[in-house]
Amino acid sequence: MKILIYGAGVIGCLYAALFAEAGEDVTVLARGSRLEMLQNSGLKYKAGKKTKRADVEIIGELDRNDRYDFIFVTVREHQLYDVLAKLRDNVSPSIVTMVNSLDTYDKWERLCGRGRIIPAFPGAGGGFDGDVLNAALTPRIIQPTTFGEISGKKTRRTSELASLFRRAKIPYQIVKDMHAWQVCHLAMVVPIADAYYETPHPEKAGCDMKLMRKTARRIKRNFGLLKRHGVRLTPTKMELFRLLPTGLLTLGLSVTFKSRFGDKFMYRHSMKAPDEMRELHRKFYSYLKYEVHL
Repeated sequence: MKILIYGAGVIGCLYAALFAEAGEDVTVLARGSRLEMLQNSGLKYKAGKKTKRADVEIIGELDRNDRYDFIFVTVREHQLYDVLAKLRDNVSPSIVTMVNSLDTYDKWERLCGRGRIIPAFPGAGGGFDGDVLNAALTPRIIQPTTFGEISGKKTRRTSELASLFRRAKIPYQIVKDMHAWQVCHLAMVVPIADAYYETPHPEKAGCDMKLMRKTARRIKRNFGLLKRHGVRLTPTKMELFRLLPTGLLTLGLSVTFKSRFGDKFMYRHSMKAPDEMRELHRKFYSYLKYEVHL
């Protein structure tokens, strides 16, 4: 299968490496200093205690006639609209948008053409140690890679995408309502990111039990408000955040913030993308019509 990863950040490079390991034909489109790094050093990544080099092609521009089975867009939300507009004239049929967003998908389709977008969200995190990717997939039980057609129907291409993830040993789930899933995801991750930004020592946020209690209350309130707004909480385990006693959720958050998982998948992303997360904070609470000041 011929794959293009549009965006050479942590997420894009990790999925590119995993697809390449599975024997897929993978191209990575990068820009700026990351393009220069990849052209000079290749895509190097940690695999256990070893450092490997992924067998991928690196490009800086995409021609309209360059056809791929799937284009994975792995950029930040504020970059998405420009990318989709650039992809309008490209002949590739399917664009997998791995982006945190509250947008409804008709806006995206107006930019790149109807029927091309498969909304998705990655289950991964990490960072770069110099020019070496140090990232990993999140455990299946916590957050597999999630995707689904805008229509909610299973189609031939969702089956092909699922097959691609299986070959690459990437845990995945197909959901019927990706918009509801992404709204629920933000109900949880926005307060988590806020916690890091509200303390002068974000690396020790999990030790501040007052902050953890505030975060627990915000998460519970968010899911309660979504429920009252008529949003179906998805996946079903999100109901636990609404129903758990505040004290128990506070303790769970503290343990998670202090764990290696919290460092790799929560702390690093929040510290790496504060502008993006603050903008998602603004959009999410505007969506709920509830204001939380940082």
